[in-house]
Amino acid sequence: MSIKVENVSKYYGSQAALKGVSFEVKKGEVVGFLGPNGAGKSTMMKIITTYLPADEGSVDVSGFDVNEKPIDVRKRVGYLPESNPLYHEMYIREYLSFVGGMYGLKNKKQSVEEMIEAVGLSPESHKKIGELSKGYKQRVGLAQAMLHDPEVLILDEPTSGLDPNQLEDIRSLIRKIGKEKSVLLSTHIMQEVEAICDRVIIIKKGEIVADDSMTHLKEEAVSDVVFFHVNGKLNTELIQALPGVTKVKGLGSGQYLVSAEKGNGLTGELSKLASREGLDIEELRKEERRLEDVFKSLTK
Repeated sequence: MSIKVENVSKYYGSQAALKGVSFEVKKGEVVGFLGPNGAGKSTMMKIITTYLPADEGSVDVSGFDVNEKPIDVRKRVGYLPESNPLYHEMYIREYLSFVGGMYGLKNKKQSVEEMIEAVGLSPESHKKIGELSKGYKQRVGLAQAMLHDPEVLILDEPTSGLDPNQLEDIRSLIRKIGKEKSVLLSTHIMQEVEAICDRVIIIKKGEIVADDSMTHLKEEAVSDVVFFHVNGKLNTELIQALPGVTKVKGLGSGQYLVSAEKGNGLTGELSKLASREGLDIEELRKEERRLEDVFKSLTK
C-alpha cells in the first residue's frame, strides 16, 4: 500500500478540519480528492507530505509512518502544493538542478533534461522562472515534484493556469506516471478528474462522504435524469406530477430535461404521458450522470 490513512483528525482550536478520515491509495492508482473549499483537502495533503502533523490517527507512505520517519517519507513523495512556491530569480535548469541536489540525485543533469522534456518546458527552458506565464510556472512545479522519481505523487490543483493544449499534455503525463506510481490529485475541475482518475474520494466538512470508482459513483446516483422530446408543447406541470419527479427543465421546441428519484420507471411514465396527450415521442433517453452532478448531490 503506497498511502494508508487511518482515522486522521486535525483541529484548529475548537474547529475540526478533519474528522476520522480513512482511505488508501495503491500503486498504479490515480485518485481524485474532491471537496468544497474548506473541506479539508489541502490539510490532508499537508499531513501526508509531513508538512503538518495530525492530532489523531496515523498515515503511512510506502510503509513509513509520517511522524516517525518523515525524512524517509519525503524521499518517496513528490508534492505540488496549491501555492506552488518557486524561486522566481532562478533559471529553470538552475532551479531543477538545485532541487535534484537536495534529493542527492546521481545523474542530476540527465534527470533535469529528461524532466524538462517530459513536462514540455523545452521552449522556455532558457528563462528565469519569474519570466514565465502561470501555465509554465505550473509545469516547473510538476517537474520539481517528479524529478526524483518518487513512488507517490501528491498534486494540489496540478492543471491550474494551463491552456487547453497544455491541459491535454499534462493529463497524458499524469495518466502515464499513474500506471507506475500512486497519485492523489486534488482539483476543482470535474472534467480533469473524469479524464485522469480511476477512483474518486469526496470530502465534506472534514469527513469522507464517498470513496468509489468513477463508474460506480455515477451508477449509485440518487436520481435519474431523462431527456424527453415530443412533437408538440407539453405542460410542464403534467410532467412534474408524475411519480418521483423532482425537477423539470423546459429546453424549448418540445424538449425537456426531467429528474426523478431512482427506480421510478421514469421513461415508461413519460411514454404514457405522451400517449395520453396525443403526442409522438421524437427522442427519449436516459442522460449519463456527470461527476459534477454527483459531487453537488453529496456536498450541498
